[in-house]
Parts: sequence; structure tokens; C-alpha cells
Amino acid sequence: MKAALTVATSAAYDDTVQQLVDDAVASKLAAQDPNLWGPEAESEASIRLSWVGLPVSSRPLLAEIDALRAQLWSEGIDQVVLCGMGGSSLAPEVIARTYDVPLQILDSTSPSVVHEAVSGDLTRSVVVVSSKSGGTLETDSQRRAFAAAFEAAGIDAASRFVVVTDPGSDLEQLARDEGYRSVFLADPNVGGRYSALTAFGLVPTGLAGIDVAELLDEAEAVMQLLEVDRTDNPALVLAAALGGNEGHDKVAIVDLGSGISGFADWAEQLIAESTGKLGKGVLPIAVDGPSAPEVQWPASDVVVAALVAPESAGQVPEGVGEPWVAVSGTLGAQLLTWETATAVAGRMLGINPFDQPDVESAKKAARGLLDKQPQPDPPVLTAKGVEIRGSEGLLDGVDSLEGAVEALLDLLEPDGYLAVMAYADSHRDHELHDVREHLARRTGRPVTFGWGPRFLHSTGQYHKGGPAQGVFLQITRAEPVDVGIPDRPFTFGELIAAQAAGDANVLAEHGRPVLRLHLVDWTSNGGGDATDGVTTLLELLR
Repeated sequence: MKAALTVATSAAYDDTVQQLVDDAVASKLAAQDPNLWGPEAESEASIRLSWVGLPVSSRPLLAEIDALRAQLWSEGIDQVVLCGMGGSSLAPEVIARTYDVPLQILDSTSPSVVHEAVSGDLTRSVVVVSSKSGGTLETDSQRRAFAAAFEAAGIDAASRFVVVTDPGSDLEQLARDEGYRSVFLADPNVGGRYSALTAFGLVPTGLAGIDVAELLDEAEAVMQLLEVDRTDNPALVLAAALGGNEGHDKVAIVDLGSGISGFADWAEQLIAESTGKLGKGVLPIAVDGPSAPEVQWPASDVVVAALVAPESAGQVPEGVGEPWVAVSGTLGAQLLTWETATAVAGRMLGINPFDQPDVESAKKAARGLLDKQPQPDPPVLTAKGVEIRGSEGLLDGVDSLEGAVEALLDLLEPDGYLAVMAYADSHRDHELHDVREHLARRTGRPVTFGWGPRFLHSTGQYHKGGPAQGVFLQITRAEPVDVGIPDRPFTFGELIAAQAAGDANVLAEHGRPVLRLHLVDWTSNGGGDATDGVTTLLELLR
């Protein structure tokens, strides 16, 4: 297979790339040299670099995946559900969407989302439970819900669970003790966001029917290209575009007909968690298409990263503002190339791309609220079906919903960004995502959008550890029905509420302004009630 991968840029990075070549960064990374990111990162890097060889080292998984898939399908079990967060779900999602193969992904704690997932046709379902640490709270709660649903349906739950985790985790032990259908142990020397080509990416998609050997073939075809110290190394050029543009610390990722679906969401986590720390970082903005203002008229601190079709490789992307970088290649090749470029960009920024300290802070805050079960702070005001709260000082003198939104947007600095964080049902409330582009046009600044708690395992790291440029709009939703979590003293509704409150508290502790809008009205029959909080908010933000 030919190494079909190209990277073209509108700006010259000759000096930057030449320095990377002179420092032998590509060959040292291929040799898994942990010293590339300085002495403070050495201990972490020494146990996080096996991903560079995954196109070869993951080969033994293929036969095991094929055998299990054949066994399941022979029993009429042909629907795969994946319970996982962050790196455990984002890579499988882009793989499944690109190959157009059904894979149900549960990466939410919204009660309505969980209820929908466990109410499917369980007679044909196998559930892949993926957690690197084995202790991810969301994933464990989802597993418990499915176990109860299987038993209620008269199905042996253990026979329907497949586990993907690191060796020695509590989840591995649980799976062995309970006699789960299968356990796949991933390489522990690969971090979650670099795990696309490990068992975390390959098992759920392979069981769903995708030829994952093709992914490894595509990635292996570019390995030699990425490990050479040459100025035409595409990963070095991409790294320079991401981390070598002085004054350009944001990147809008857009698909322009590449044939790869959902790549921006995967790259968003990779870049945000890898670079957003020590007050530094590259802010990734996943946009829907070429109409996004960040693409057509990028602000002076935004680089446009366009994924283009092979026939457009090397050409100027139509309708894209400068500076831009255009990448073309197969999915497997792009996964490995972007991972390499992101790790190199981390070196250029002077940070450790393999830790994620502020992801853990939000988890601890949520867990503390679950343990204490405090009453929520009273809203500053309630208007049009929306309870309004804000970080200290934000709502001083505010007497309306419109005024609250304006108070937040007024804090946007010329180099700032707005983050919209929706702790809601991404299926039922999908229209909330539409406000991203409207707000970007309204403010003239980059706007990110994340479904909670999923984004906590993605841009959540950048929000707290990256440059203090963000203002934050949190949207939460009253749920018509709650769902219990077996053998836990809290429900999914209480869990997602604690995650939202914990995230807002940590942001406030970091001095970030947060406007919290809780939609208290909902339409149980889908009837379009005029007082519905979502409708009100959509009209206002549009």
C-alpha cells in the first residue's frame, strides 16, 4: 500500500521545520526517546510512547477480534454498544462513522441518553466496556445500568460484556471474577488519547464489522515517512503549523470532503488534552463545515486545518482564510500523523503532552459533590424557563436572561474564546449545537461546543490548564425521567448535575468567568411548548 498522505500550508515554516530536523526529533520519537520533552516530562514520557509502533504491535489483536466477532454473530449478537469516555470512545466513533458501520456509543451520563441505550434490542446486543484506568466513574455507572437491564430481560449479563482495559486494573479483575465474555488488555504504555490503534479503537469497531486490519495497514504505510529527519516529513510540517505560528494559538478543524467523518472531534481531544497546560496550548475548534466563520474569516490568532480529498491534495482550499494547513490521507495514516504532530507540537510549546492534570481536578470536584449531596445554590434570577447563576461578580446588576448573556460576552478579550458546554441529551437537544456558529458570528471570536460530561475528557483540560482566555457558558437541563445506578447512592441525574457543578466550580477557582443556565421547563410530549427553556435559549443565542 502506498503512503497516501500529504500536508500543504499557506505559510512557510522552513526555519521551524529545519530546527526539528536538526534536532532529529522525528527519528528520536520513532525510537521512543523520552528526553524529547525535557527532564520534567521524562518519567511520564518513558511510559507513554508505545503508540509510535502500534501499526505493527497491534497485529496480534486481529485474529482474536475476528474470532470473537464470528462467535457473536453466529449467536445472532450483531449490535455493538460501546461504553467509554474520551479516548475510549472518540477514536471508535470516527472509525465507525468513516466506514459507515453502526456502532452505538454511550459516552454520556444524561438519564435520557442512558435510558435510550439500555432500552434497545438487548437480545442482539454486546456491550464493550472500555476504560484504561478501569475506574472511570461514567463507564462503571453505564456498565451497571446495562447489567441490570440484561438481567431484567432474562439475559445472562456476563455473556454480553466485553472489556477493554489496562493490565491489572480493577475492571480486569471484575471481568475475570464475573466471567465476562472476553477481556482485551491494551498496551499500558499508551495514553488514552493516543490509543486509536490499540484495543480501545480496534475491538469495538472490529466487533461491529469493520476491517480494522486496513487501518493498521494505512498507518504502517506512513511509519517510515514519519520517522525520517527531513523537511518534507508531513508530521513535522503539520506540527509547525499547529505549534509554530507565533500569535496563532487556535486551530479550526474542518472537513472539506476528505471522506473521513467526525475526525475533528477526535483531533479536538488529542490536541486540547496534550497541549492545554501550564498556561499554554493550542485550542482546537471543531467546526461543521466551510460556512463556519472561523474558516471563512479566521481571526488573527486562528489557523485553519482542512481535511481535504486526495484529488485536492496540495491545492489551495477554496473559501478558506489564511493561514491554513491542508491534510489529505487515509484514516489510519491521518490518525498516526496527527498523533505524531501533536506530540512534536508539545515539544515546541515546552510542555509534557502526555499528562492531563486538570481532567483529574474536575473528576475530584464532581465526586466530592456526589459524596456530600449539597443543595444547589439558589439562582440569581429565573427568567423564561431558565435559572441563571454565575461566577462571582458576573451577574452584578443583571436583571434579565439577555443581560446575563451580554455580561458574559462582554468579557471576551481580543484573543479570547467562548466555550459552550451543554450537559444535556445530544439526541433530543441536538439543536443546542447550532448556537456555536451563531455565537461565533455574533462575537467575531472562536467558539467551541462540547456535550457534557464528554468534553471533560477532551477540551476540559484546556479550559483549566491552557491560556486564561476563555469565557464559559454552561447549559444544563431538567430531565423528565431519572435513571438509577445499581448499588450506587446516586442516580444518573444526580451524577450529571454533580459533574456540571464540579466543572463550574473548578473553572471559577481558576478565575474563569462562568455563566450557568439551567433549563427548568421541558416538553415531555415533544409538543413545542412556547415556554420551553431550550426554545427560549435558542432564540436568544441565535
